Amino acid sequence: MSQVLSSQIIDGILEVDGQHVFAKRAEIPGHVKLIDVRRPDEFNAELGHIDGAELITLGPDLVQFLNTENKDQEIVFICRSGGRSGSATRESARMGFTKAMNLTGGMLAWNALKLPIVKA
Repeated sequence: MSQVLSSQIIDGILEVDGQHVFAKRAEIPGHVKLIDVRRPDEFNAELGHIDGAELITLGPDLVQFLNTENKDQEIVFICRSGGRSGSATRESARMGFTKAMNLTGGMLAWNALKLPIVKA
């Protein structure tokens, strides 16, 4: 399947808007992989996380994931504000991923758009 998310390049990385991610995930369930790179304590904190997001923290866990994942998989990296997920997006691109994107503004922007979240 071709790429379903529309992205734009900002500061050398692909960025995607939360509203677009939310809409496309509803259209084509399971096609886009959401990877949250925050710490476990942040994942269930005040900002919550996106339903279906997988927690894979920056560092060795992310490197292991990138070494085993399909490089054509459509992936959106998520963090609190977009900085750490931007680093994950850059690293994935460096490793040959062609459809990896950063969630613009992270969970702060997602919450500002009043999109649904999960809190444990």
